[in-house]
Amino acid sequence: MHRIGATALVLGLAAPLAAGAAEVGFPEGWRDWRHVKSMVIEQGHPLFEAFGGIHHIYANAKALEGYRTGKFPDGSVIVFDLLEAVRADHAVSEGRRKVLGVMQKDSKAFAATGGWGFEGFAGGDPGKRAVGAKAAEACFGCHAGQAATDYVFSRLRE
Repeated sequence: MHRIGATALVLGLAAPLAAGAAEVGFPEGWRDWRHVKSMVIEQGHPLFEAFGGIHHIYANAKALEGYRTGKFPDGSVIVFDLLEAVRADHAVSEGRRKVLGVMQKDSKAFAATGGWGFEGFAGGDPGKRAVGAKAAEACFGCHAGQAATDYVFSRLRE
């Protein structure tokens, strides 16, 4: 009985560690990847409070394959660069970086969220994780409605 209790305790402690072991890393060199699209979310849009500003979407080579075929292979990484929109002199330009959002495809590590891991880096700082354990609710909750496009909102324009 003592062994069973110890085994259950070890397994109970290991499960959260294993579940949390898969983290989305900061994508080095992402500015050299293919630019997929840009858009501006302005006041009045339902997502303005959370995502208002200028958006740029970048994709690594594997993600480009997914955009073209409709099925993103493991190793695909998509970056969502959200910047403040600064209006001055009848022009809109990029202000400070609000967050760098990252989607990373790993079917085994992120099976519960359609094979995608999600993270946001506050201000684009690799040391400031903004989503962490809330990714399934905060990110995948929204992306779940995009199952037909492998949970990706953006489309590649050639």
